[in-house]
This record gives sequence, structure tokens and C-alpha cells, in this order.
Amino acid sequence: MEKSSAPSSDQEAHSSTPDVEKQIKQPEPSSNHDNYLVAWDKDDPENPKNFSSGYKLWMTTQMALLAFVGSFGASVISPAEATLAAEFNVSNEVTVLVLSLFVLGYAFGPMLWGPLGEVYGRKVSMLPAVFILGLFSIGTATSKTMAAILVTRFFGGLFASAPVSNVSAAIGDFYDPKERGVPMAFMAACVVGGPCIAPVVGSAIVVNPHMGWRWTEYIQAIITFFVTAVTVIGLPETYHPVLLKRKAQRLRKETGNDQYWHPHENERIKPKNVVTKYISRPLRMLLTEPIVTAIALYASFVYGLLFFQLESFPVVFYQNRHYSLVVSTLPFLGLLVGVLCALTINFANQPLYAKAVAKNKGRAVPEARLPPMLVGGIFFSAGMFWFGWTAAPKYSWALPTVAAGFIGAGFNITFQQCLNFLVDSYGPFAASAMAGNTFLRSLLACGLPLAARPLFLNLGVGPGCSLLAGLSCLALPMPLVFMKYGRKLRKMSKFAQSLED
Repeated sequence: MEKSSAPSSDQEAHSSTPDVEKQIKQPEPSSNHDNYLVAWDKDDPENPKNFSSGYKLWMTTQMALLAFVGSFGASVISPAEATLAAEFNVSNEVTVLVLSLFVLGYAFGPMLWGPLGEVYGRKVSMLPAVFILGLFSIGTATSKTMAAILVTRFFGGLFASAPVSNVSAAIGDFYDPKERGVPMAFMAACVVGGPCIAPVVGSAIVVNPHMGWRWTEYIQAIITFFVTAVTVIGLPETYHPVLLKRKAQRLRKETGNDQYWHPHENERIKPKNVVTKYISRPLRMLLTEPIVTAIALYASFVYGLLFFQLESFPVVFYQNRHYSLVVSTLPFLGLLVGVLCALTINFANQPLYAKAVAKNKGRAVPEARLPPMLVGGIFFSAGMFWFGWTAAPKYSWALPTVAAGFIGAGFNITFQQCLNFLVDSYGPFAASAMAGNTFLRSLLACGLPLAARPLFLNLGVGPGCSLLAGLSCLALPMPLVFMKYGRKLRKMSKFAQSLED
């Protein structure tokens, strides 16, 4: 074997980085230098995109579990806020920080995990971080002061953000664009579904006299360590540049020919470039890539409204209706049902997207992901109006619970398509694009819970939700704007354009 086969356009996107960042220090050229550039052979069994459908499903399941663990931890301790206030003699405003600081960790973590995954691979960027999340969960459970709880919660969120921000990009490693919609839908459902299930689990633990609030974090740690063990054993590396680097190293060893090479072998995170080149990359993409900026602003707006809305649930069902702690968290399951029902809308768009990809010679068509967002926006706004207008105790509990389903469905439809759009547009740099997106939306969401409860208590749930719903209507035309101008914005984005070319 003297020469690796020439890579396809899709393979080239995964085997080297765009010229715009000048990331790779190329080896000295020689007369047959390019003949020994390692790329995927046709039907190469080591190429993750050639794995069997069953194995891809197993990998998707593991990544979905990682995403679930990361998102579950955000709100599992939320039902214990009143208990924490009494035990540590602090105000309710302080206990809200238990959620807010975890979400703040979501904002800063991806600045590291995204670029780390693009240098050393997906497993290195996710599994150690998830394991450390389990350690900080134990740290929260054993904390003796409120300050210790808040510090460990922040760092828990910092490490929990690794799978939340990276699994979407990792799924793009082994699914072609036309196949990616269904697995991405399940992954998004796990990211959104985690915070829906967590309050129900957390409330059942808090009221159990044999457990108490500390067990919310012990349970989080147990689940985290279990998923870590499964993925350490069962999850392979999927990032193409890392796999091609390993292939080049193996070929040199097997053949004794030192000319085999791959540009990713020169990628290193060093003290002198860790901030200027890698950690700053998601922020640079957020600030300089027009399509990342536009999608991040839209997703952050919707995400912030959702977090604001969720703070009304305890007011509506616990304070106003005087339900028990466990019963008052059950309407979150209505939100979960909506999240799961949203899968049907996303699946329905898959055949249309596949046709668009076929017309584009097999290449991704990010704008073809967007039509479901129109439906999602309508569901989201309608659900918030409906929830606010039926929140009063004189109405049946079923009405705001069903409304929560519409809110969950609308958000999940929108959230998933935003992820798909960025993965389609940025390929091997999707993790950094996702990190920039996660940074902005988490930074916005972390502060809103502090203002939400005072607003609902002073203004009332009905007027407060109507205000939020009215604001959400401002975003309804945005999918149409992206559908019309998305390609133009991508042409203005250096990373996205370099991958298209």
C-alpha cells in the first residue's frame, strides 16, 4: 500500500481544518507528499459513517444517556429549595442560585469542551468531564454550608455541559446529513427531557423521610457513574481527524514507511495557545460568524423564555393550588409528553429534507431543517398564552398541564432544528459552533430564574405568562428569515463557507 485513496468532499471536511484558522502546521512538502496523505478508503470499516445501523443506534443511545445525565442534574435539586432555605437559614432568592449557578456553568464549560473535542476527540472531551460531574454531585450532597453547595453546583454545571454541548456534533460524525434528523431528535429529547423528569424525581426524594435533599445529588452521582462506566466500555471514538491521525500512525508502524501522515497529528493544545486559539474559538465564532450569531440569538431568546416560564410552575401548582410537593411537580411530565410528541413533527420533515439533500448531490442543506420551526414557534407561544390564562385555581389542573405540553413541544421542535442547522453548517467545527450557542443561551437563562418568581408573585401568573407569550410572538417570523437569508449568511461565514467549498 503506497497511497491512500483520495477523500471525498465530505471526508475532506473531516480530515483537515479550514484555511481560515491556519490551524495546521503542514509537514515539509516532497514530490510524493500528497500521495501519503491518509484518508478514508472506499467502504473503510474504520470510518464511523460505515458502521452498521445497529451499532450506530447503540452509539446514539449512549450519547443520548450522556446528554440526559448532563441535563438531569440542572433541576433535580430544585424541589429542595424550601428545605435548603430552612436548613441553612437563607432567603429563597439565595436558594434559586442552586439552579442559576449550575446553568452558569453550562455557559462557560463549552468554551473548553468544544475545542477539546476538536483536538483530542469526543470521548476525551466528554467522559472525564461526566465522571467529574459525579464527584461534584457528591460534593454537593456532603456540603455543610450554603456556600459550599453553590460552589459545587457551579462546577457541576461546568462539567455537565460537556455532553450537552458535544453530543450533537458527535452524532454528525457517524450519520450522513439525510439520516441525521431522527437520531438528533432523540438526542434533543434527552437534553430537554432531563429537566422535565428531574423535578418529579427530586421531589419524591426530598419528601422521603429516609432520604432527604442530599439524596437528590447522591442519585445524580449514581446515575452519572453508571453511564460513565457504560460509555467508557461501549462508546468508540468517532471524530474523523483523530481516527485518521491514528490510522496514519498505524500505517507508519505496520509498513515502516514514515511518509504516511495526517495534518491533525500537529494539533496540540499548549499553554501558549489554549486561550488565544482554542478556548476563544467558540467566542470568535459567536462574534464573527453571522449565522452562528443569528441562530444563537434566536435560540437564546426562546431558551430564556422557557426558563422564565418554568419558574411559574411552583407558583401555580404549589403556592396557589396548595398541592403537595410531589403532586405539584407532576405537571412537568406534561412538558415531557409535549417534548416526546414533538418528535413526530421532526420525523415528518425528514423525507422532505432527504429530497433536498438528494437535489444538492448528497451535501447538507441546513435551510431545509427550518420549516418545522414555524410550527414549533406557534405551539410555544400558544402554550404560554394558554398556560397563563388557565393558571388560576378555579380552572382544572388539566388545562395548564396540557398547555405545558404545547410549550414543551414547541421548544423541542425549535431546539432540535437549531442544533441540526449548526451541525449541517459546520461539520467538524460543530462543537465550537454549538459551544458559542450554548454560552449565550445559558448566560441568559442563568439570570432569569432570579427575576421570574418576583414577577409572577407581583404581576400574577396570568399577566406574567401573557407578557412572555407576547414577547415570544416577536420571534415567530425568524424561521422565515433564516429560510430566506440563511444561505447568504452562511456565505458570509468563513468557517461554514470553507467547508462548503
